[in-house]
Amino acid sequence: MQDDDDKQRARGPERGAERSSKQAEARKSRLAKNLRDNLQRRKQQMRARRAGAADETSGLPAAKTDESED
Repeated sequence: MQDDDDKQRARGPERGAERSSKQAEARKSRLAKNLRDNLQRRKQQMRARRAGAADETSGLPAAKTDESED
């Protein structure tokens, strides 16, 4: 019985290391995907500027200034 407990304790840190390495790999792949997406978006914006076309925004448009006289 005690030998089994010792074996399980010995495996515990290995499993934790495996888990953290998997999390690190997932984080790296997520960051790499984010970087690729940003690069693609910037390239598209630069092409649009060179062509004279408007940028396609994927958020809220800029607020319109109030042109009324106060």
